[in-house]
Amino acid sequence: MAAEHILGISAYYHDSAACLLRDGDIVAAGQEERFTRKKGDSSFPTHAVEYCLRTAGIRVEDLAYVGFYDKPLLKFERILESYLGVTPRGFLQFLKAGPVWMKEKLFLDRNLRQELGGYEGQVMYAEHHESHAASAFFPSPFDEAAIVTMDGVGEWATAAVGVGRGSEIELTRELRWPDSLGLLYSAFTYFTGFKVNSGEYKVMGLAPYGRPKYVDRILEHLIDLKDDGSFRMNQKYFNYLTGLTMTNGAFDELFDGPPREPESKLTQREMDLARSVQEVCEEVMLRMVRTAHRETGLDKLCLAGGVALNCVGNGRILREGPFKEIWIQPAAGDAGGALGVAQLIWHRHCKRPRKTTDRDQMRGAYLGPEFGDAEIEEFLKGQGAVYQRLPREELFPRVADHMANEKVIGWFNGRMEFGPRALGNRSILGDPRSPRMQAQMNLKIKFREGFRPFAPSVLRERVSDYFEMTCESPYMLLVAPVHPDRRIALTAEQEGLWGIDLLNVPKSDIPAITHVDYSARVQTVSAETNPDYHALISEFERKTGCGVVVNTSFNVRGEPIVCTPEDAYRCFMRTHIDVLVLGPYVLEKTQQPDWEEQADWRTEFQLD
Repeated sequence: MAAEHILGISAYYHDSAACLLRDGDIVAAGQEERFTRKKGDSSFPTHAVEYCLRTAGIRVEDLAYVGFYDKPLLKFERILESYLGVTPRGFLQFLKAGPVWMKEKLFLDRNLRQELGGYEGQVMYAEHHESHAASAFFPSPFDEAAIVTMDGVGEWATAAVGVGRGSEIELTRELRWPDSLGLLYSAFTYFTGFKVNSGEYKVMGLAPYGRPKYVDRILEHLIDLKDDGSFRMNQKYFNYLTGLTMTNGAFDELFDGPPREPESKLTQREMDLARSVQEVCEEVMLRMVRTAHRETGLDKLCLAGGVALNCVGNGRILREGPFKEIWIQPAAGDAGGALGVAQLIWHRHCKRPRKTTDRDQMRGAYLGPEFGDAEIEEFLKGQGAVYQRLPREELFPRVADHMANEKVIGWFNGRMEFGPRALGNRSILGDPRSPRMQAQMNLKIKFREGFRPFAPSVLRERVSDYFEMTCESPYMLLVAPVHPDRRIALTAEQEGLWGIDLLNVPKSDIPAITHVDYSARVQTVSAETNPDYHALISEFERKTGCGVVVNTSFNVRGEPIVCTPEDAYRCFMRTHIDVLVLGPYVLEKTQQPDWEEQADWRTEFQLD
């Protein structure tokens, strides 16, 4: 009997992606930005679709179904009603959005078929938050679980609560537009001078430098928060309904002045704003999941939607919430919707049963392209690169030695990750014990803001030796405190420091990954899921006694994570990365020929 293939697609908003299932199993998934090199690319995921089909060895006509992650007509209804409800104030926004809808989105079925080369099979649509919920529950290791989804907005819903049992999911309540936790957070992202839909994680990283001085102001003026986690937003202070910005003059007056200009100096006000909205966000998240627990009576929770990427909030849910276990979709944002709609078709429409094991079905999120040794070597020869090929028994000790000597490593190995996190296959690695590593990586390699923390990758079996955590965190979506035994207490002189003055004060014996509040965004690495990365960290531990490495995504600011050997080599040569590892090939920067490319990456990539 021939295998049944289902292609899921998300597109036309941000983070377009494609995912392919074969008989219900995830074969491949990828975000369009990784192929086009345009951060957050929202165009039809042509390259991601081609990659998925190529990996499965099939053609478009072999697909049983194509699924799209939301319902465009329902979304258009919401947009039209929103504009009509505030007319004439929303006219400028309608002029901007209307033609795009008329040209692309209202005729999506026709456009999808054209983009797929004349596909004649069945196209199915799911509601946005159903796609998120499906992506959260179906790949999870749970037979049954509560589900919570939170984001900016889908069609009408901005958050949903439901339950998953076996091969069925049901959403039982929702929060609706224009009341949105994602948009509240994005408003503060905009106001603090960062880019909406990509800078929210900067607000989260900035928050520990601030004081929660604006929390009461937010709760008194901006949102009316209920005990069940639902809330109403006071649109007097926001501009996303009627204009082209997130906030307005009333917001400026409430929060002590106009928005920060992007790229200008950060002040204590921005740090305090970040801390305040982060605390409000966490409180809303906690109330929502408590409601889900009370209404479902279940002790396991699945999360998805863009707000589920708030790993500080996730960590509090794990530590303080009522659930015994939680599982978060690694591609929690819109990219994961492609996976969700495909699984909805398989389980709901095709009525196929679901089988669970003690591990999730995401394969570590290693679902993207990989490159063979011969392909990599052919590229290196074409570049005139100087390299050495090493067997496994020599490769890991060599790279561990470089890290122990405070060298920065570009690590490119195996299949590319699906989702926003680099998880050890497209990563920049370093020694967490070095007090200089955070500044060196931020300013000389990532070319990004110096306040931003880096994440640790830790051996799964050693996680509780370094962090106040006992569970797995394979997708870097949980923040946990650094173990008290590893912390360095502030001196009497340092006790009075606050804000950015704390940045260069070592907080632990692994200072490069310890944030100012003694927290870390943890990735646990298991030998079963990523044997090479586990072997490298194990070798580093053997040499240094430290079972942790610094892990940040392999890219510069504004660039998508590298996909191909060419992407990796270019990033290596443009930055102060000391050593590049492409599969079994090791390249040292000092041995490379002169880099002749004159283009400045800052003109190639729009800063995020």
